[in-house]
Amino acid sequence: MLEPIARLKDPARRSEAVELDALFQKVTGWQPKLWGRNIGYGQYHYRYDSGREGDFFATGFGAGAREFSIHILPGYTEFPEIAERLGPHRRGKSCWYVRRLAAIDQDALADLIRAGLDDLRAHWPVAPT
Repeated sequence: MLEPIARLKDPARRSEAVELDALFQKVTGWQPKLWGRNIGYGQYHYRYDSGREGDFFATGFGAGAREFSIHILPGYTEFPEIAERLGPHRRGKSCWYVRRLAAIDQDALADLIRAGLDDLRAHWPVAPT
């Protein structure tokens, strides 16, 4: 079990994180990789006009004690139709925060992951992990 999931003290929360990992693996076809405290699937190399560049995971999640952060990169697109179907969540620029996986429409979440990867591929080449 991946460290961010194993460190969750609440067994129900840990079980949801395992489900989320399985969903990301199913949708992406990629194995998880740790990126700090986040679990990522796929990766990309970015280079901005400023010259700043680096590598980051293509999509993934953070397993917090109170909520999951779903990373849909690069954060340029709103996906309003999917957001409407998703269920209770709040938004950051490239993160979608959900408290309980059971409250989320799993098909909408899978569509969100796919749409995010398609959007990311329009900006940067994406490689599997």
